[in-house]
Amino acid sequence: MPESTRPQSATARRSPSVPAARAPEGLSHAALWTAAAHAAEALRPTPYVLDPWAADFLHAARFQGGPPGDGPMQRLLPDWQVVRSRFFDDYLLSAARSGCRQVVVLGPGLDTRAFRLQWPTGVHLFEVEVPSVLAFKEPVLDGSPVTCGRRTTVGADVTGAWGEALVAAGFDPARPTAWLCEAPLYFLRPGQVAAVVTTMTELSADGSTFGAECVNSRAVDSPLVAPFLNALATIGAAWNWQLAEPEEWWAEYGWEARVADLFTLPYAMERLALYLPLVGEAAAKCAFLTTGTLRGTR
Repeated sequence: MPESTRPQSATARRSPSVPAARAPEGLSHAALWTAAAHAAEALRPTPYVLDPWAADFLHAARFQGGPPGDGPMQRLLPDWQVVRSRFFDDYLLSAARSGCRQVVVLGPGLDTRAFRLQWPTGVHLFEVEVPSVLAFKEPVLDGSPVTCGRRTTVGADVTGAWGEALVAAGFDPARPTAWLCEAPLYFLRPGQVAAVVTTMTELSADGSTFGAECVNSRAVDSPLVAPFLNALATIGAAWNWQLAEPEEWWAEYGWEARVADLFTLPYAMERLALYLPLVGEAAAKCAFLTTGTLRGTR
């Protein structure tokens, strides 16, 4: 079971006090698809992710639907998003227990980890996101108590001068930090990703860690993945940043990275095994769940 708080069920939290409003500019399709996956997950008898706010976000955004097209990859996506969320939930909690009591989520979208995970004492979590998305989230969260020690929102675009804004908001570069770039990087251009990671490295003290999803460039041209990516491109959700060797790429920026072997994670196999006959092992590995530490630290 995931270590999450249970304020109320996902359905029970929906309330007339959360007015429906169009999703703001800057909120990615992926954020809404992840919220939809979380809302559906809450209805399972033994969910891997418990996110009681997900259904409220969908209601507030008047969102229905999913990615364009109806191929195997589209059908796999909700379960993949749950696996990804659970993986990075575990990563952040492990990092916090190991001493990274400063957590920064870059481009969190509709992330609610500050509210739903059982954090150790003293965690300060920062969310760096464009102001319009933060303004959309707050009425839905509706003053819900955080489960970390402190949550600070930083209204900044990760493609801009977000490092200065983060420090101004109280971030301490001298403290070990657990960074999370769950999904936003691969929607950026390679140069933009390099700038984000360079800033992240410059702000990291010894003992810092990171987690990020990276697209596997060796899988994107497969007969099953390519149509999915083409469909995403039609709505402006192209996967622009791709890697063949994530360990080597992250090493260039000072990080010792490692890619998770999904076939060793029971919850991943439980959810993804059903799709393997449809998409094949290569397509199932079209993205890398990557974590790492600042080089020279453990």
